[in-house]
Amino acid sequence: MSDLPTPQDADESALFSECWDAVLSYADLCTSGSMTARQLADEAFTLGVRRLRAEGTAVRGPGRRPARLPVVPELLTAVRETAAEWESAGKGQGLDPDLRLWLNSETAARYSGPPLTRPIALRGLRDMPEADATLLWLAEVEALPLTVVARRLGLDPQTVETELDQVRVLFRERCHRAHRDTPLDAECRSYARLLDAVTRSPGAEEPDDLSRHLATCVPCAEAAACLRLQGGALPAALAGGVVGWGGLAYLERRRRAAEVRLGAAGSSRNPGDPARDASRARAVRGGLLAAAGLISVVALGASLMPFGTSDGDEAAAAHDDQRPVAAPSTTRPTHAPSRSAAPATTRTLPVTPTPSAPKSRTRRATPSPEHRGSASAPAPGPTATASHAADPTCHVAYHLDDEWSDGFQATLTVTTDDALTDWQLAWTFDDGQRIGQTWDATPHQSGTQVTASAKSYNKSVAAHGSFAFGFVGTHGGGNHAPDDFSLNGSSCATDE
Repeated sequence: MSDLPTPQDADESALFSECWDAVLSYADLCTSGSMTARQLADEAFTLGVRRLRAEGTAVRGPGRRPARLPVVPELLTAVRETAAEWESAGKGQGLDPDLRLWLNSETAARYSGPPLTRPIALRGLRDMPEADATLLWLAEVEALPLTVVARRLGLDPQTVETELDQVRVLFRERCHRAHRDTPLDAECRSYARLLDAVTRSPGAEEPDDLSRHLATCVPCAEAAACLRLQGGALPAALAGGVVGWGGLAYLERRRRAAEVRLGAAGSSRNPGDPARDASRARAVRGGLLAAAGLISVVALGASLMPFGTSDGDEAAAAHDDQRPVAAPSTTRPTHAPSRSAAPATTRTLPVTPTPSAPKSRTRRATPSPEHRGSASAPAPGPTATASHAADPTCHVAYHLDDEWSDGFQATLTVTTDDALTDWQLAWTFDDGQRIGQTWDATPHQSGTQVTASAKSYNKSVAAHGSFAFGFVGTHGGGNHAPDDFSLNGSSCATDE
């Protein structure tokens, strides 16, 4: 860090050592090479530190405090803004191609546009007392064990978990207020009270009309992800709404890094701590994916971006649609192949399960006439074939990425023999599963039948090419792989 600002005191020195790894990790996601990542991280860190110093010395009236993010997300914002400056200055060649597309999209403009149109999570976190916001970010996004968070923030280790629960509720309240303050049309306002009630009660079921609304409305979908504290969706809502592009990929990378640190420090901890921290790591992981994700289907899909895997380690990574591998802070995490150039959500989020994660399940799809002909069956997409060929022209690989007591995360990869200008994939759940947060596709569910439609940025697929998307769902016990897959009305084989 030879080009970085020199710490002015012991507090800044500690800050530098704690935050540099996070900045470099995100810069690595945003670039296509390690040297470029280092350059981006250096410039962004310098910019961020200057801002923090200026805010710390600014003169304010009685009772005034800076309305700013906690230190780490403030520095991550500096990375995103520095990348945007590179792009606007014609120096974006070293940036990730999907990030460049995103930076020129309307989604990216939301982060610097009028305050009331910015992502709900960003506004909610910024509106919290800085100490509370920092506790929430370190525990939920950086995935630090609560014992470490307590030590870093000077809190009582015995009460920090209770404080975190209270801070989560505070975040929900601030996000609820931010949603009410957002300029909404009449339909959104008509659903505001219902959305608040449904997300406030852990056992409440989401009405079908509200579910359909959330699948097409970005502000309401973002609000739903932030207001629903149960189910473990909070980390993804925070990362996607605050970081923007690559939010989920960054979240997974930090989770993996935390697991590495946890494993290395496990032998020196109190007997009770490893179990609790491991449990938290699993919860973060499940919630991360259970993430009605930053923002549900619509919102997240665009903002959270990539999560794709690439060779070797990249299989465990996701680039804004990819999952990076948990690597020590001295190594550059790898990226996953698929990234999302989409607006405020995410692209494919393929995840490579850890040894303890369940293995992927695949099942041969057996087309069912009653499903094909039923009134609730989705209409064929634009490129649908006239009849179902004996030899399927598409193949579906269903991968169960993660599973917990009442939920799961899965990735679907579809390979098509024919070129597509638009696509719609349909399937049937046998165990009554319900699909929730989805990235790189827009879902609709009627009973056991589910339809996922292409986003505007991934409609076109070359002949013999493939596309992928992921989702988080819930189940009541059974969770077999779905079947009866069809692409634009034509049945697909399921890869074994």
